[in-house]
Amino acid sequence: MKFQASLLCLAIASVIAPATADAATSAKSAVVARANALIGNQAAAMRKNPLDAFVASDASVDANGTEHVRYQRSWRGMPVIGGDFVVHSRSGKLAGVSQTLATAARPSLAARVNGDQAIVEAGAAFPVRFTQAPTSRKVVYARNVAPVLAHEVVFHGFKADQTPTEMHYIVDASSGKIIDQWDGIHTARPGAGGSGCTSPAAATGTGKTLMAGDVVLDTSKCGTSYQMVDVSRGGGATHNMAMKTSGMGTVFTGSTNVWGNNLLSNSQTVAADAHYGVATTWDYFKNVHGRNGIANDGKGAVSRVHYGRNYQNAFWSDSCFCMTFGDGDNGASIYPLVAIDVAGHEMSHGVTSRSANLVYSKESGGLNEATSDIFGTMVEYYANNSSDPADYVVGEELFPNNASMRNAIRWMFKPSLDGASPDCYSSTLGNLDVHYSSGVANHFYYLLAEGAVVPSGFGAGTWANLTPASLVCNGNTSLAGIGRDAAGKIWYRALTVYMTSSTNYAAARTASINASTDLFGATSAQTNAVKAAWSAVSVN
Repeated sequence: MKFQASLLCLAIASVIAPATADAATSAKSAVVARANALIGNQAAAMRKNPLDAFVASDASVDANGTEHVRYQRSWRGMPVIGGDFVVHSRSGKLAGVSQTLATAARPSLAARVNGDQAIVEAGAAFPVRFTQAPTSRKVVYARNVAPVLAHEVVFHGFKADQTPTEMHYIVDASSGKIIDQWDGIHTARPGAGGSGCTSPAAATGTGKTLMAGDVVLDTSKCGTSYQMVDVSRGGGATHNMAMKTSGMGTVFTGSTNVWGNNLLSNSQTVAADAHYGVATTWDYFKNVHGRNGIANDGKGAVSRVHYGRNYQNAFWSDSCFCMTFGDGDNGASIYPLVAIDVAGHEMSHGVTSRSANLVYSKESGGLNEATSDIFGTMVEYYANNSSDPADYVVGEELFPNNASMRNAIRWMFKPSLDGASPDCYSSTLGNLDVHYSSGVANHFYYLLAEGAVVPSGFGAGTWANLTPASLVCNGNTSLAGIGRDAAGKIWYRALTVYMTSSTNYAAARTASINASTDLFGATSAQTNAVKAAWSAVSVN
């Protein structure tokens, strides 16, 4: 097996550290300097305009010395949305560029619509009352289209179900029309306060969770009090929102290092679920993919539980760098949304935002959602917890009396079981809600890992009426899987090395083929399986 692990993953700061920088920082500087030189010498390959500027946001080096540097692009000081790219090189020579921008041409600066007018146009589309003053900035919009001058308008508010919304509207500066929009809040389903402790000591406690049984929790101790602060994972903490929807809540504390009682009657119970799920997700990314936390910088994030009143969702927010979990209706029809695959799903949104940053609309938004489903599922397998056996069904533990798994958020092997997600690609896929357009990538991933095999166990041949033929879109019932381990590594490398913010399904096929070629070889069984699995969901 050829596996070229990424030995050096470097988060690039906007300002290089001074002379006290360690060897890793020096290596980072050298990698970026070589990529910068290639941009200067190979301008056409990057679709470079003379007035473009670039900022390196991430870099990695493979075991064989191949270097990958991710860049954000601006033009005349304006962000170019869809202009980001990744430079791939070896021994100072360009090996390729991953990008969706097709031209070095830039738009006219003449604007018939100013920022204030753009806010008015976007405000007419914002469906709820805004909670703070909207903002507008000039941008170049180039997501799989010829670049146009536009305004990015951002509105904040709360939806009727208590989900915060951070809507980004792209308003054409010439016509005043909204040409794209997405929410900065990434949810599981459709539709930080400090503790005051300056030097907590690591401690090991017990979480008596609702869904995962009794588990080990890494916490901290400050004086005589214990806290849900995971010192061993970058200080990630779990906070109690106490049914509020604003602020960061307060960190959970206790006089003992036992958290919860396996019942909803104790507010610490679901906090223990979330703390365990996020820690397991951290370990999965670190031990399987070599990633040190969400941003690959070793820093933990905040998990907020007991958000809102009967809030039946969970979400990731870049603005607070946090995961948030609602209580559902406390088990009447849905439990608190703290199942391990949901925790993995939300934390993986953060990983996506700090790598490919797939924009949460159109096909890239579906790929963003699918990435969280894929890694949430892989975290569930990684946990190997008998209280929540792993499967390719997302969120099945949230629903009471659900042994047959008729209720779930998504079914990766047959997305259409939810009544809204397509199994197969079509040109209209990008018009769907991202939670539904994700289905095709979820379906691809299942087929890549497992093949055209009916999943065993939960009524696969009864209520779902599945057959191998019903699992593929092209009749290829002999499709063989390559296993979860290989599939997960291919998807992670595709995400972090080859995908960019505007990657669509066709580009995702190319990215995953490139990733598999790097890991296993161009003619390997794994790479052939990637091609076959995409074809089996009609992405050709």
